[in-house]
Amino acid sequence: MSLSEPTRLLLELEPVAEANLNRHLGVAKEWMPHEYVPWSQGRDFADLGGQAWDPEQSKVSPIARTALEVNLLTEDNLPSYHREIERAFGRDGAWGTWVHRWTAEEGRHGICIRDYLLVTRAVDPVELERARMQTMEAGFDSGDKQLLNVFAYVSFQELATRISHRNTGRYTEDPIAEKLLARVAMDENLHMLFYRNLVTAALEVSPDAMMRAITDEVVGFQMPGSIIPSFVRKAALMAKAGIYDLRIHHDDVIWPLLRHWDVFAIEGLGAEGEQARDELSEFLTALDKQATRFEERRELARARELARK
Repeated sequence: MSLSEPTRLLLELEPVAEANLNRHLGVAKEWMPHEYVPWSQGRDFADLGGQAWDPEQSKVSPIARTALEVNLLTEDNLPSYHREIERAFGRDGAWGTWVHRWTAEEGRHGICIRDYLLVTRAVDPVELERARMQTMEAGFDSGDKQLLNVFAYVSFQELATRISHRNTGRYTEDPIAEKLLARVAMDENLHMLFYRNLVTAALEVSPDAMMRAITDEVVGFQMPGSIIPSFVRKAALMAKAGIYDLRIHHDDVIWPLLRHWDVFAIEGLGAEGEQARDELSEFLTALDKQATRFEERRELARARELARK
């Protein structure tokens, strides 16, 4: 009985998964979410005889508030992400061990970010909870991506999430938030390395299919938080603030991975791989131009705003 292509790839790449799992376990440092939350700032809300939330209680700007909400709601959908990763990788061997370790580490992120937001009253807790319910009820659906597409997508997504967390922390101008989100970003970076190395290995064993998957995921990329209520508006605010925009996505997410994989120097591709690489090149040229136009419009808008003031 012949094996399906995903099963064959899982078996062939399991030594790579095991080696990178062991590398990850060797470098990942234990950390405690409760140590990053300023508990002394906490107090009761109205239903317990305390004070209801008011925007004046928040020490961060409205845009920083939006970015914190988006980052947390993205992390909240972990059950959906776990389902998607387990569907692709399975529960057996190194693959299953990684799935559950990754899920356990990701679970810390929502815990500590939410605790920080509620204790410091940085965001409206009622609106946050309503948005959490909507987001998790919608769930995240990858569209049954093929295994190689999963490798590519999570590589880009983990790096994008890392950068979004780091930039959000800096934008808050709160040393506590910056320290917390920098710690979360360190986890995301280690996760990215695991997936990035799987893509490297897959380019050796199945170069044409992996190149096709890379192109498809670059061209069709969407952040996992795209199902968050009012995501388009919130993402636009974050882009306007420079927290995460097209230039960052092009320069700091897509290109570092493409350079690491050396995709434009790989030799011996077949027709499928060459076509995918050509499409990737064309898309990157267009994305670069789009990012430049956005930067120009943003600078013009800032100049006009300064002139009005």
